Amino acid sequence: MLKQLLIVLLFTIPLYTSAQTGISGGVFDYENKDFPLQKVTVRNLTNQKTVVTNAGGLFTITASKGDLLEFSLPGYNIDTLYLTNLQAKTIYLPSKSTNLKQVNIQSARLSNDLKLKDPNAKEFKRVSGIAPKGNVGRAGGVGLAFGGGRERRQRAKEKALDEKDSYETEISQYFNEAHVGELIKITGQELKDFIAYYRPTVARVKSDSPFNYDFYIAQSYQAWLKLPADQRKLPPIQKLNKN
Repeated sequence: MLKQLLIVLLFTIPLYTSAQTGISGGVFDYENKDFPLQKVTVRNLTNQKTVVTNAGGLFTITASKGDLLEFSLPGYNIDTLYLTNLQAKTIYLPSKSTNLKQVNIQSARLSNDLKLKDPNAKEFKRVSGIAPKGNVGRAGGVGLAFGGGRERRQRAKEKALDEKDSYETEISQYFNEAHVGELIKITGQELKDFIAYYRPTVARVKSDSPFNYDFYIAQSYQAWLKLPADQRKLPPIQKLNKN
């Protein structure tokens, strides 16, 4: 009886271990969520393992909690997934599409360099007996608009400030203690230091739109783990001396 029990354990332990070090799932089209995507490359960026989805869009890949998976298929946007658990995953990839807007031409101006007659131009007739009017209403033929440039610069400045505030609000929405702590499972002062150290700038988010916050957090956490413990804290802000 004991020998049979040992045999059963020898067969079940490898199966249990294998189940704990792999993850399965399916990849589907984002617009048509019932349409499975075949030959999607699923790459584990942590252990460098790679598989492709089958005809049903299904995959199984070696992975552990904390790994970072990448999903790519020609004609679709690349997506990434940070594994907080090893439960089965369903991924929806959005396709790359370029929508060309139709342009209706209402009118056109013919270049002066072309010896062509504008078919839409009205016939010009000079009224005899009236002398041509001199160009006295304008200085050198250039219209002057005082203050227009200053107003435009002010509006541009206000627009830039509003845009910056919008990006800062978005960053605070996704890069906060609740969201970051859920992904990388650190708490307390260590979490505060991580957020202060790796909070993305507006320029970074703006240059990579749409910005993948989960992917950025996972990449930053991998870099964070490689830092020595004494470098994971920002230096204290020096207080200004009162004069």
